[in-house]
Amino acid sequence: MFGLFKSDPTKKLRKQYDVKLEQAMLAQRKGDIKTYSMLTAEAEELWKSIEAYEQVKSAK
Repeated sequence: MFGLFKSDPTKKLRKQYDVKLEQAMLAQRKGDIKTYSMLTAEAEELWKSIEAYEQVKSAK
């Protein structure tokens, strides 16, 4: 009943993930491959966090 007012932590993480991927894409277009690879790695870490939250949520 009170879960209605709780914010979903995956929503915030997904937004950060999307921003990182967009920044990586722009870096790749500029030819900055080093920054592209760093941003992509950060996005992958965020995705792992998202998957972990969703596994915990689905286990309940």
